[in-house]
Amino acid sequence: MFDTKPTRRDWLVFLFMLILVPLAGEPKIHPFTGDFANFRVSFGSPVFLLFLLWLRPFPRLFTGTCAGITVMLFRTALDVCLYGQPLGASFALHVPTFFYYFGYALFFALPQLTHKSIYAQALEIAFWAIIAEVFASVAELAAMNAIAYQESYQLTLGMLGRLLLIAVFRCFFILSFFFLFQLYNTEVRLTRKTKEQHRLSLLISSLYEEAFELRCALRSAEDVTHDCYQIYDAVKTLAHTPQQQAIAQELLRIAGQCHEIKKTHQRIYAGLQELTNNRHVEDYLPPDQIVRLLVHTQEKYARSLNKDISFHSNVPRGLPPLHVFLLLSLLGNLVANAVEAIQGQGLVSIRVSGGQGDDKLSIHIGNTGSAIPPHRLSRVFHPGYTTKFDSTGKASSGVGLTYVRHQVENLGGTIAIDSDGQNTVTCDIVLPCHKLHKNDTKGNQP
Repeated sequence: MFDTKPTRRDWLVFLFMLILVPLAGEPKIHPFTGDFANFRVSFGSPVFLLFLLWLRPFPRLFTGTCAGITVMLFRTALDVCLYGQPLGASFALHVPTFFYYFGYALFFALPQLTHKSIYAQALEIAFWAIIAEVFASVAELAAMNAIAYQESYQLTLGMLGRLLLIAVFRCFFILSFFFLFQLYNTEVRLTRKTKEQHRLSLLISSLYEEAFELRCALRSAEDVTHDCYQIYDAVKTLAHTPQQQAIAQELLRIAGQCHEIKKTHQRIYAGLQELTNNRHVEDYLPPDQIVRLLVHTQEKYARSLNKDISFHSNVPRGLPPLHVFLLLSLLGNLVANAVEAIQGQGLVSIRVSGGQGDDKLSIHIGNTGSAIPPHRLSRVFHPGYTTKFDSTGKASSGVGLTYVRHQVENLGGTIAIDSDGQNTVTCDIVLPCHKLHKNDTKGNQP
């Protein structure tokens, strides 16, 4: 019966049409006198046209038949209940109304507009709507003439002209409303689509950033696994007592765990590569892009800790590309330490300078919202020293700053940390650029 199966929403709209079309037909005018004085012009037909365009899953003849019967019964019921008119006379008076809606739907169904784009055929819809309006009006007048048993069909050219004028006015009104409504819906859909595309772009960018971080962790896991196995091999060779052999086996166990961590990172990294459309994670990027990546990652980390931390960076553009993972490994530790140490609210600033003429890359990291007592500044790089504790009171491992200093010194650089003891901590790093450039990092990585 239907071209496409109507949904529940389509049926609800259909029922709404059966209620609204009869009501819209009550505000009316009577353009003719005499034999056709009962012929009315109302908002019923423009509203019906709107629903014809809207209810595309339903055949138009089915829609027109249901609308015509509903309007006919509604007007008959009004006459009987409100004005006390006889049922038979009132029903006969409104039977022509059925032919109006049926004829309108019949004529409007001829072009088979349901299989085309509404926007691509706006003028065609307007033309057929005007013709259908005139045809339906003539059908209603013919039905009124037949029911009244008149000997002649008194439809003049003047009446046809008046019907055509009314049809043009009503179709222009309802089609303008319809296309404005459709334009509004299109704008809303485009806005939603744009927002969704923006959200997906941000998501992919975020995953791309995470891929950098994971690649860095993967490199570290590989190095730890290799170093741990080397120590195991050396200890095993020198082990002569059961205690020494037990230590060697423990080192082997740790090496195995590091290997599993590396494999897990590799699987996750492969998945992220798929999600980011196989975008290659570059090993070398300009410092401004590396710092931007670092800031985005640490902003998310700060939000996860429910801390209100602002980030400010000042990195000149045009600097040569540097090794991403070496810098992220160093700066990530320092900035993460600042985020963790800040008590609720603070500012983290990152400033990079040099890197072109003097072969020195200077990095300044400062934060407010935390402090280090002056008498403890000399101990911050000692293994095991920490001022951070988790929610259960367990102390951090205290190897982060020790690791950073070891990496910096292996690269031939320097690092210094200072604090006012009240609300500020600063860290200054100087690195030789040639150890970070693409052609010079091979074989120099710690």
